Amino acid sequence: MTKKYFGTDGIRGKVNSKNINGEMFFKFGLAAGTYFTNLKKSKQTAIIAKDTRLSGYTLEPALVSGLASAGMHVFTLGPLPTNGLAMLTKSMKANMGIMITASHNPFSDNGLKLFGPDGLKLSDKIEKKIESLIDQKIHKQLSEPKQLGRVKRLETGNENYINIIKKNFPKKFSLKGMKIVIDCANGAGYKAGPKLLKSLGAKVISIGDKPNGININQNCGSTFPKKIQIAVKKNKANLGISLDGDADRIIMCDEKGRIIDGDQIIAALALRWKNKRMLKGGVIGTLMSNYGLEKFLKLKKIKFIRANVGDRYVKEKMQKNKFNLGGEQSGHIILGKFATTGDGLLVALEILFALRKGNKASNYFNVFKKTPQILENIDIQNENILKDHNFKRSIKIANKLIKGQGRMLVRKSGTEAKIRIMGESNNLKLLEKCIKIIKKTIR
Repeated sequence: MTKKYFGTDGIRGKVNSKNINGEMFFKFGLAAGTYFTNLKKSKQTAIIAKDTRLSGYTLEPALVSGLASAGMHVFTLGPLPTNGLAMLTKSMKANMGIMITASHNPFSDNGLKLFGPDGLKLSDKIEKKIESLIDQKIHKQLSEPKQLGRVKRLETGNENYINIIKKNFPKKFSLKGMKIVIDCANGAGYKAGPKLLKSLGAKVISIGDKPNGININQNCGSTFPKKIQIAVKKNKANLGISLDGDADRIIMCDEKGRIIDGDQIIAALALRWKNKRMLKGGVIGTLMSNYGLEKFLKLKKIKFIRANVGDRYVKEKMQKNKFNLGGEQSGHIILGKFATTGDGLLVALEILFALRKGNKASNYFNVFKKTPQILENIDIQNENILKDHNFKRSIKIANKLIKGQGRMLVRKSGTEAKIRIMGESNNLKLLEKCIKIIKKTIR
């Protein structure tokens, strides 16, 4: 199902480009508002949160104007983690939630993630219906003057989100005696992250908690884990937590300074949940999940199914198979028992709950041996490169070479103008050769 505006995770692109500007955000707001107001005749409600990008100040008013012009009441929450928005959409009984963010992308990008009243990301089907409204003439969707929506700012979003998260754990849950480093990526979790951990009694060292509009994800956060490694070793902390720009991803670091990616976090959680009889069905991974994870889960007699890349597709497979754990190597992890989408802070608390009795992170993690994996992200100018004959031929050659010794995955990013190449094999020389063959045709 080809979509014009939506990618694998909402709408995303460079600020003041063809889709990410005030005019288009007004149209997005008007179209989304029209779709939801058409479902019922009564007044509808939307809530909006954002990360810390400078462009949020120009895009949010345009989005609000579009929603109110369609007749929706709007509550704005300011900077808040993505899952905080999803949780509050559900708890406030709003008809939709919109997160203004470009997640882990640089500050020069921005975008939207849309959630329905159940706190779930909108389906491809609904996104297509909204897209059809975006391209309609504006005057057909504008409300009568008396039917315009009202707009109100709420300052309690982070507090409400923290309270919802904490209710998932026993009242006596305490992190006293633990020293934790948290890297907030100068993003949406810069308030909620440190505040949540401190409220549970932990000694908290915060980095990446001084956003200035242009330093989000800049040499910090889950895409730059080296920073958390250095901070954990320097401060002799028990654990390091790295979030991304909208705090729906998490990469961790044990007390020895070893990085723990999403696959290792999922493996540790799956094993614990199985032993505690909390795991339902099995685990949903993606096409990018390490083969070592798949082998480990099979050894532990835990079902494992791969979904397309994107936490929305992970969630859809979780629902279809009635599994309650899934996620991506990049750190998008969905705890189906507690949340409808990825949440770095919620995953961190679940890990910390397991470590609270003096367990060392280095013992808890690294439960399986990873198959050597190489990831390459190549900038592209030609958006239709996947249809190019020479490019397709190079992928065929690479797959033929590695057959029986590993696997290759080549895909176009759904969030950036990049081709992502992933290869796995214990034969690193062969792996590098296969990647080189594909890269050559891109360039």
